[in-house]
Amino acid sequence: MRTDWQTLMRAGLRGLNLSPETFWALTPAELRLLLGDGAGGRPMGRRRLDELMAAFPDRTGGET
Repeated sequence: MRTDWQTLMRAGLRGLNLSPETFWALTPAELRLLLGDGAGGRPMGRRRLDELMAAFPDRTGGET
C-alpha cells in the first residue's frame, strides 16, 4: 500500500496545526488517532494483554 504523504502532511501541518518536528515524531498509529480514525480505538484483547504482561513484567522492590 502506498502512503499519500502529501495528504497526510497537509492534514497534520495545516489541519492539526502540528509543527514539522511534532508531525515527523508521531507514529502512524498516533497520527491516525489524531485524525479521528476509529481503528486506533479498538480495545485490546485478553490474549494480547497477557503477551504484553509476559514481555514487560511489573518491576518490584528497588529495581530501576
